[in-house]
Amino acid sequence: MEHTELRALDQQLVAKLQHLISKTSLIVSDQQLQLLVLYIEMMHKWNKTYNLTSIRQIDDMLVKHILDSIMIAPLLKGKRFIDVGTGPGLPGIPLAIMHPEYEFVLLDSLGKRVRFMQQVAYALKLDNISPVQSRVEEYTDPQGFDGVISRAFASIKDMLHWCGHLVNTSGEFVALKGQYPENELAELPQEFMLDESVPIQVPSLIGDRHLIRIKKSN
Repeated sequence: MEHTELRALDQQLVAKLQHLISKTSLIVSDQQLQLLVLYIEMMHKWNKTYNLTSIRQIDDMLVKHILDSIMIAPLLKGKRFIDVGTGPGLPGIPLAIMHPEYEFVLLDSLGKRVRFMQQVAYALKLDNISPVQSRVEEYTDPQGFDGVISRAFASIKDMLHWCGHLVNTSGEFVALKGQYPENELAELPQEFMLDESVPIQVPSLIGDRHLIRIKKSN
């Protein structure tokens, strides 16, 4: 009986996510839909014990975690990305599902979150994510990244201060914000410049969302 109920929940969540995505211009395959739902189910299950996220209801997770993350998938530039302060893998894991041809390092300082992401990688067979437990200022990568992604990690100024060493020569910083961060951008260090600000419309999500693209100015 439990197995039947789980299968019914699967299909219900898939239908809900499919309905939300139909309100956007995103193209998501059936396999990607299944993986996104499996991921959110795992998060919902683990969250009861490990407190991975403050959002408790699985329907809210679909909007505030999955949809909010994948809306920026078409806006990524490059092939190698690092998601700093990723928590349970947001937005990195949904983006990795959307872009199996891209590589994502998922960085977090808490072991329980990294163990969860490792389990997700194993269960969903995601070979393009690398969960890493480290403080961002202590992590290095010899290649550098095309994009450093931050979602609710820090102020833009702090993000640039802690993550400046992570981009390659043409890499950029992608900060996901709510309201347009006018005050934060006014404090941009001299060696950085605002490249682009893109308003993001997330169906069923109340409040503004913006993608802020920043590059080194030299």
